[in-house]
Amino acid sequence: MHLSDLLADEEVQPNESPSQVDLNAKDHWKKGNSMFEASKFDDAIKEFDEAIRIDPKYADAYFNKALTERIMRNYDAAKADLEKVMELQPSSPDAPLLFGDILESSNDLLGARFWYEKSLKIDSGYSEAKNRLEHLDSLIHMDYGDAQKEKQTSINSQASKNDNTELIEEGQIKRVKFYKSNVKFDSVMGLEKVKKYLHDNVILAIQHPELFKKYGKKLGLGLILYGPPGNGKTHIVNAIAGEAGANVIIAQINLIIDMYTGNTEKNLKQIFVQARENLPCIIFFDELDALGVKRGGGQEGGESSALRLAVNEFLTQMSGVEKNPDGLFVIGATNHPWDIDPALKRSGRFGDSVYLMPPKYKDRKKLLEFYTRDKPKSHINFGRLARATIGFSAADIERVCDKAAMLPLLHEYEHKSGRDMTMRDMLKVLKDKDTGGSSLDEWYSMVKKDVINKTETQTVDGKRQEIVKEGKLDPQEKILYKAMIKDIKKNTSPTNIRIRRFMRWFALHIL
Repeated sequence: MHLSDLLADEEVQPNESPSQVDLNAKDHWKKGNSMFEASKFDDAIKEFDEAIRIDPKYADAYFNKALTERIMRNYDAAKADLEKVMELQPSSPDAPLLFGDILESSNDLLGARFWYEKSLKIDSGYSEAKNRLEHLDSLIHMDYGDAQKEKQTSINSQASKNDNTELIEEGQIKRVKFYKSNVKFDSVMGLEKVKKYLHDNVILAIQHPELFKKYGKKLGLGLILYGPPGNGKTHIVNAIAGEAGANVIIAQINLIIDMYTGNTEKNLKQIFVQARENLPCIIFFDELDALGVKRGGGQEGGESSALRLAVNEFLTQMSGVEKNPDGLFVIGATNHPWDIDPALKRSGRFGDSVYLMPPKYKDRKKLLEFYTRDKPKSHINFGRLARATIGFSAADIERVCDKAAMLPLLHEYEHKSGRDMTMRDMLKVLKDKDTGGSSLDEWYSMVKKDVINKTETQTVDGKRQEIVKEGKLDPQEKILYKAMIKDIKKNTSPTNIRIRRFMRWFALHIL
C-alpha cells in the first residue's frame, strides 16, 4: 500500500457526513486532491489550506494536507495537522497510521510501533497497520539480511514465471510491462509534417539500422512531443511503435515516484535496463515535466518537491542512451515544456522537440468522421461541424461525438425503438455550454502568463509605473518553442477570440 492510497475520500469516511462540510471548502478539497494526484504538492497544500480556512473543522482537509506534507518531508507540519485530525475524528485509524509512518521515516521505530498499535486498537482488522507492525518486528527482532535474501528469491522466482508481468515490491519496480502496438499512422489525422519527421528519424532507424550505421547516424533518439492537451501525443507514440514493430514501455510517473529515499532513482534505472533487454524499444514518459522538473526552482521547482532527486538519475540514464543508443528511443510528452530541466533538453538527451498543434479544419472534419464511423448515423454535415469546432482539440471532438451518441441510445432505452444519431444531436451537444465547449480556450488563457511577458501597473511613492514581467521562457527556449508561442499569442488575442466565437456561433445557428 502506498501513502497515496490513504488520500481521504469523503464518500467512505464513517465519521463525517458530506452534508456537514461547507460546499466551498469541499470544492477546494477536491481541487487539492487533483493537484496531489498530479504531483503538484505545493498547489495541493494551498487548496487544502483554503478548505480549512473556510471550514476549520474539515478533518479530511487536515488529513490530506498532512499526507502531502509527509511526502514533501515537512514532518513537523504533518504531525501538527494529524493531531488536529485525531481531535476531530478520534475513531479514525488512518491518522495514527500516518503518524507512525512519519516516525518510522525518521528512524524512530519504537515511536512508530506505538502509533501503529494505536491504529489497530481503533480498528482491529486494519490490515495495513498489522503489516506495518510485522515489518517493524522484522527490523527490530529478525536477521534483516536473511529476510531480504528470502524476499529477493521470491521476487526472482515470480519474475521468471512471466517476464512480461509488472512487478512492484515496496515501492520498487522489479519488472515493467511492455507491449506491441497495432496502431498505425493512418489513424493519426493530419500532422503530415510531424509523421514524415517521425518516419525518417525513428521508424527508419528501427526498420533499417544498417542504413543509419552506414551514414554514421545514431540508432536512438530522445524526443519531446509538446503542445496543448488532448491532441494525440500518446496516440502518436503508439502509431510510431505500430509502424516500426518496436516494443513499448509506458513509464507511469505515479509508479516511478516513491516516498522512500532512493526508490525513485532505482525505478528509473530499472525501466532503462529492461528497455535495453527488449530492443528495439520505445520508452514513453507522459507528463515529462512532472518527472524532469527544473532543479533550483524554489517553491515552483524541484527543490521543494519529492521529485528533486529524480532529475539527476534521469540525466544519468539519458547520458547512457547518448553513449549507447542502438535501438532505444525515449519519447516524452508534455503540455508545459518550459518546466522541464534545461539539462534534459540539450542535444543527446531530449534534444529534439516536435510541436503538436490543434487540428485544422480538414483535420477536424476527418476526426469527426473517424469518431462517428462505428455509430448508426444519418444526415450529418461534417463540414459544418468542423467549422463549429474551430479551436477544439482531438479529445474535445471525441467527447462531443460520444455525448451525441448518448442521445439516440437513451431514446431507444426510454421508447424501446432505435434511431440514428443525427445532425440535431451533434448540434445539441455543441450548444450545451457544460458539455460542448473547447478545453483549449481555458488552457491557452492559463499558459499565456507562463510564456509571454505582460505589463502591470503599480503605484510607487504615489506615482503609477508600468513594470514588464517576463514569462518563464529564457531566450533560447523562445526560439526552441517558437511555434507554440505563436500559437498561444494567436489564440489569446482579443481579435482572434472574437473571430473564433463568431465562427462557432454562425456554424451552430445559421449554417
